[in-house]
Amino acid sequence: MLHALRLILAAASLFALGALAASSQLPWPDAAPTPSALPEDFAKAVMPPVIVTLPGMGSVKYTRNLRYTDVNDPNVLMDIYQPAAAREGAHAPIVFFIHGGTDTRAQPKDWGLYQSWGRLAAASGMVGVTFTHRLGFPKTKVVEGATDVKAAIGYVTSNAAKFGADPKRICLAAYSAGGPMLAPYMVNTADNVRCLVGYYPFMDIRQTEHHRASETAETREAYSSILRVTKSGRKTPLFLVRAGRDEIPTLLDSVDRFIAAGIAADYPLTVANLPGAPHGFDNASAQDPRAREVILETLWYLRYHLEVKADSL
Repeated sequence: MLHALRLILAAASLFALGALAASSQLPWPDAAPTPSALPEDFAKAVMPPVIVTLPGMGSVKYTRNLRYTDVNDPNVLMDIYQPAAAREGAHAPIVFFIHGGTDTRAQPKDWGLYQSWGRLAAASGMVGVTFTHRLGFPKTKVVEGATDVKAAIGYVTSNAAKFGADPKRICLAAYSAGGPMLAPYMVNTADNVRCLVGYYPFMDIRQTEHHRASETAETREAYSSILRVTKSGRKTPLFLVRAGRDEIPTLLDSVDRFIAAGIAADYPLTVANLPGAPHGFDNASAQDPRAREVILETLWYLRYHLEVKADSL
């Protein structure tokens, strides 16, 4: 699969690439300002956009600050990015971008990282959904986060026509501590969940300090994706991105053990390895051609599994 994606990537002219975005300033005039609640060093890490740009990212349609659930938290909100040039009557597949653990007051959906992923999806013919959910840090709140992810899927699929979206073609993309949110969708999930993507994600939360302090043993097992690969039934294809120099304690170990378990169980797994890459490389490693390559491979993986055709743009 990965070899085929690279061949398509080499031959295609559809994605004529723009310049790398290495600055901390978002390149779109309508971009949200840096949240004042973020410490300066943290803002420098999360506000830069993804290092790859595509034509049309600046002109996508968007809807901001939707209340997608009745949770009593004013920060649990959603943004939706739609292709700007979709033909009339077209319904684009949906990609949900699931952030890692943080205080909801930090509004991850407003970070340059997720704004740009939403725009990349829309510029690639998909509906990008970014949303703040309750997965926390240092108190992890895994069940609350998973409840919000389910609510987000339900909200967008119920309102799909309003956003030009196809509720029958969905992918979930999780980042960092958002990795456990993939576990419920790995085996025997609804047919409309076509694929999963994990970027430097926790794939086993049984051993991490913060999860052990915050969650019951039952929750840690239920949301450890490594325990799902051996389950019988329909298995959802997964594109897993490994950052070879990930600094987060126990995370890289969980990824490596998951890869071994997935291969042993013959799980439909595609692995992209970035030697020497840090956690959060996708908006930080502008000088690394492999990082750029993997981001493009991710977009092609999404387009392949969600059946995005050139004439849909």
